[in-house]
Amino acid sequence: MNEALSFSKFSFGTQVRKSPFSDAAQRWGAMGFSVYNHMYIPRDFGDPVQNFWNLVNEAILCDVSVERQVEITGPDAAKFTQYICCRDLSKMKVGQCKYVLITDQDGAIINDPVLLKLADNHFWLSIADSDVLLWAKGVALHAGMDVQIGEPDVSPLQLQGPKSREVLRAAFGDAPTDLKYYWFMEYDWEGVPLVISRTGWSSELGYEIFLRDGSAGDRLWEHLMAVGQPLGLKPGHTSSIRRIEAGMLSYHADMTLANNPYEMGMDRLVNLEIEADFVGKSALAAIKKQGVTQSFVGLEVDGDALVGSNDTFWVISSQGAQVGYVTSAVHSPRLGKNIALAMVAVDQAEVGNRVVVETEFGSRSAVVVPKPFYDPSKAIAAQS
Repeated sequence: MNEALSFSKFSFGTQVRKSPFSDAAQRWGAMGFSVYNHMYIPRDFGDPVQNFWNLVNEAILCDVSVERQVEITGPDAAKFTQYICCRDLSKMKVGQCKYVLITDQDGAIINDPVLLKLADNHFWLSIADSDVLLWAKGVALHAGMDVQIGEPDVSPLQLQGPKSREVLRAAFGDAPTDLKYYWFMEYDWEGVPLVISRTGWSSELGYEIFLRDGSAGDRLWEHLMAVGQPLGLKPGHTSSIRRIEAGMLSYHADMTLANNPYEMGMDRLVNLEIEADFVGKSALAAIKKQGVTQSFVGLEVDGDALVGSNDTFWVISSQGAQVGYVTSAVHSPRLGKNIALAMVAVDQAEVGNRVVVETEFGSRSAVVVPKPFYDPSKAIAAQS
């Protein structure tokens, strides 16, 4: 642990918020932070390849407080939550989580949060990097529904990796380890209220621990590391290598307001046949009927191992004409391949199609391949 450095080394000022775990993460080796949802998130604990191996072989603890919660309560909370989500929520049960999309009036993707149902009229949207709170407040103003919308004092940690269940049991006993994939429970830890869910941004076995009292951030982090270190737990950060292997999307990188669910291959998250109305329903129906002009694909990129990840959207060409762009690229040490997520014209999206990618390291040949690149059935994350 590094006790000497002050967080002011990383600070941009008061316009970017620290999390309840920022100081602890720094003490435990965080060497770099970036900004997500107007908050600091640890992005560097040293070698990203070692962080990947720690995740897939043991367990890592990540500060993901930047996954802010948009809380929806009130008599019309269920109706309103359905109104802003294009996935059918009619059968969702209390204690269940669902991966959902929020679209605008044109069918464009605003966010892809995980939704938690805490009570019949109490929901959290655990959001990606865009201002859903402001969107939801604006929609609510004109919706004519009785709802209250705000950001509660809730800050999640991710405990991910094959040993995460052992660490969770050591920290909180047996009950949370019985959670099924995409379910959660409320838990009282020595007077500190938590929500523990069987979710995470890694496609490994894992959990998210939502702290509902920010003043206990240091205490919770140190408790988890104290019980977890003997079991192999390491401090870490969300792994770009693992999330690209899994084909997991990162908002602002892989999709933005310029994209709709159909071109992203997220048709399963759009339920046009439900009776309930939702924002963008008619626009999405029109997009589905008309078809899309581009498609989100996986690529294997030839050549030497990529160093780090792409900082620009690499141009993809075919026969000298631009046909798309790479959104996320990385070298997978497990697969021994350079892998990438990319948007290409529909006539270039067939598996086996070869294209050229313009990287910072020169032109490279690439081939369209199925995604995800690893564990496509998500058997690892969903294991009992």
